[in-house]
Amino acid sequence: MYPRYLTVVAEFFARPGLEDELRRELLALVEPTRGEHGCVQYDLHEEQGRPGHFLFYENWTSRAELDAHARSPHIERLFSLIDTLVSEPPRILMFDRIG
Repeated sequence: MYPRYLTVVAEFFARPGLEDELRRELLALVEPTRGEHGCVQYDLHEEQGRPGHFLFYENWTSRAELDAHARSPHIERLFSLIDTLVSEPPRILMFDRIG
């Protein structure tokens, strides 16, 4: 049997001209988040040929651990800035690992 993780896919689209700034802010989340209890995987990607389109691929041991992550200081900081950096609201999808 495999571990049952909660998988999160989070997409961000930078406002034109703010691609580098959003990239810096998102990259700043990686190391502190990887050290959080319950974080199995936390990887940031940028779409090839489309600078400013970012995707986090995350795996968490439980919803409670993900909720704690959402209340962490580094995530709260990002969301205090996010409206100025993105062209549309972030899209956050949650999946249960089934196979």
